[in-house]
Amino acid sequence: MEAEVIEAELVLPTYMSFKKIQMYDKYPKGQSRGRHWKHLKQILQAENYQNYSPDEPNYVNIESPPSMHPCKRICDITGFEAPYYDPRTNLRYANAEVFKLVRSLPNEYVQRYLALRNAAVVLK
Repeated sequence: MEAEVIEAELVLPTYMSFKKIQMYDKYPKGQSRGRHWKHLKQILQAENYQNYSPDEPNYVNIESPPSMHPCKRICDITGFEAPYYDPRTNLRYANAEVFKLVRSLPNEYVQRYLALRNAAVVLK
């Protein structure tokens, strides 16, 4: 209860005529008030996935066709979306500050960043 109610020593009635759903109806004693989550097996049984076609992607069939959207280019240094790439090192970068850092990196570090992205590692 709130501090003001406790200080005023008010006793609140359990039935309030203006409420459509009473608190004792909504939360009977001994029942938790938390949200009950369904397990994946319960969701699968309720959805009747066996009635769907095998080509339609769902929880059971995770094999879906490849995406038609182009993949996002991510900055190799920061992880932000990268609209630019350095043609000399082939590293992707997000802004001018990262570009300065990319240009100052030694070749060994550049090759490591490219290897993380599984890009073609070219030794010069």
